[in-house]
Amino acid sequence: MIKATSKEKLLVVRLLTQSFIDNQSVNYIIQQDDYKIKRLRALVEYSFEMCLKFGDVWITEQEDGCALILYPHLKKISLLAIWLDVKLIFQAIGIAGIFKALRRESLIRKIQPKHPMAYLWFIGVDPRAQHAGQGSLLLADIIASATKNGLPLFLETSTISNLAWYKKFAFEIYDQLDLGYTLYFLKRTID
Repeated sequence: MIKATSKEKLLVVRLLTQSFIDNQSVNYIIQQDDYKIKRLRALVEYSFEMCLKFGDVWITEQEDGCALILYPHLKKISLLAIWLDVKLIFQAIGIAGIFKALRRESLIRKIQPKHPMAYLWFIGVDPRAQHAGQGSLLLADIIASATKNGLPLFLETSTISNLAWYKKFAFEIYDQLDLGYTLYFLKRTID
């Protein structure tokens, strides 16, 4: 896996937009209208920028998969972070969706641990390259990186079919949240 820089932003945005177009959790946050794909792209751009600043962005050597890792304990309030939040509201969530998004984030924060961790925000593989092992190789490298840094790895998923895949990598469900769909909270402790 290769640590991405701002130069790989378009690649990462394309890969994750393709991977998350039908994701329940993502579609809960972004405004559902004729601009859905544009809004999803804006959400991914926001996440990319936040992870460049307060985490890591990884891509596969074949450039057909990527992951966004956030280190919440390193996240600081800054002008850039505020600007990114404002852009997210206007480009992805919409004014009408602010309270829904804030409520969701508040519920998630109540469940997530408060100690230092690596948070796997997004992981995706080009749909044409899925089921060929690239996602598994990427996840194994992410686990190794988190372990090397002494951080447990946390994530959420609304995709039930992904639960078995995460369990293969020793993730366990530690909670779930009903938002009209079920959001599963998973963790992987340090080896």
